[in-house]
Amino acid sequence: MSPAKRHELFARLAAAHPNPRSELVYQTPFELLVAVVLSAQATDVSVNQATTKLYAVANTPQTILALGEEGLKPYIKTIGLYNTKAKNVIALCRRLLDEHGGNVPQDRETLRELPGVGWKTASVVANVAFGQPTIAVDTHIFRIANRTGLAPGNNADTISKQLEKITPPEFVHNAHHWLILHGRYVCKARTPECWRCVIRDLCRYTPKTPRPEPAAADLRGKPIIGKSPAHKRKPRP
Repeated sequence: MSPAKRHELFARLAAAHPNPRSELVYQTPFELLVAVVLSAQATDVSVNQATTKLYAVANTPQTILALGEEGLKPYIKTIGLYNTKAKNVIALCRRLLDEHGGNVPQDRETLRELPGVGWKTASVVANVAFGQPTIAVDTHIFRIANRTGLAPGNNADTISKQLEKITPPEFVHNAHHWLILHGRYVCKARTPECWRCVIRDLCRYTPKTPRPEPAAADLRGKPIIGKSPAHKRKPRP
């Protein structure tokens, strides 16, 4: 994709969502960090449901560490891989207290040294909490980067570095949010809704998904009227 097309792509996404925000609910960098660690292979909705209850009881490294693994698990057991995540969060809290005075590091490389924190999590926290020019790549962004031709690749971390290099500077800060929102609600995995996509003419994906026929959409999921089931038909006299 040419630089001119890339600029137009982000300009349109920006116009569609002028003030994008993370859909994870948090109040502090630490709450965001824990939420992102918990969000691996889980939805933001499920994470928010868990952290709402957790943060009402413990929302600092000290208070979560005091819960311990077994005390933390009941709050996050509705999230996938909760046993491993509980272990990582407790280790994360201990590391923050021992090495960072209980504060969340602002740079990505230091964040990556924390338990349970990989490139994607570190990129999200550095960008969302501290305004760093990082672009995390999740499954939605991975899909869009390849479908559109924006930043093709086979590895999420490689695509992340490529996006940070090629995204126009004025769009880098919110690029992560714009691409996620577009992938989550428009450029969906199974059936991309190309007919309402604001960047469809810039995208190399073919064939474009057409707008559903109104009649078919209206009838979807509705029972057929006028014919009774065979087992309810009255026998002929």
